[in-house]
Amino acid sequence: MILLVGLGNPGEKYARQRHNIGFMAVDEIIRRHNFSPERNRFQGLLCEGTLSGVKALVLKPQTYMNESGRSVGEAMRFFKLEPSDVVVMHDELDLPAAKVRIKTGGGAAGNNGIRSIASHIGPEFRRLRIGIGHPGDRARVSSHVLGDFAKADKVWVDPLLDAIAEAAPLLAQGKDSTFANKVHLILNPPQPKKPKPEKPPESGNQTRQKKQKDTPDGV
Repeated sequence: MILLVGLGNPGEKYARQRHNIGFMAVDEIIRRHNFSPERNRFQGLLCEGTLSGVKALVLKPQTYMNESGRSVGEAMRFFKLEPSDVVVMHDELDLPAAKVRIKTGGGAAGNNGIRSIASHIGPEFRRLRIGIGHPGDRARVSSHVLGDFAKADKVWVDPLLDAIAEAAPLLAQGKDSTFANKVHLILNPPQPKKPKPEKPPESGNQTRQKKQKDTPDGV
């Protein structure tokens, strides 16, 4: 069994914020893989499905980001899961927009949701870091993270969420590196090699000139 956790803040006010891209990612997985309807459990919204024949749970904590660990800890203990069975999807300020990285363990890197989860279940859970880009100015970080995605961002947000959902079965198989590679390839498909241009056929005059040039003197 795998527990996929999307991080975000509940309510319409926050729904389109960059900080909520974890919610957006699991919502697309729910839709793409026909998970059950959401129900209120473990201080969050929970639904069930399968990925590659593995039972999968999706949890969206409704505790607000800073207390996400309360919800995740309850669910993990109820289902008797290990931290390695938990994949947390969250925004990552220090990754360029549309880039993803996945790792197990590590620090919170300033993300209070990750810090809260680590305090409840320990640090050795899997983290899918979803890049939202840095505004370039430290003074603008808060407004950037808590701001809504712009309309222009749809050109990379929608394909990224689609790619994460398409590759999600690999997370259930524990193939995290393969998952990351597949997301990259979906977003950056290899370009077909252009065929080499064919040489134009030689004209009759060119053939005769070449033949004369190749004929030894005196023959």
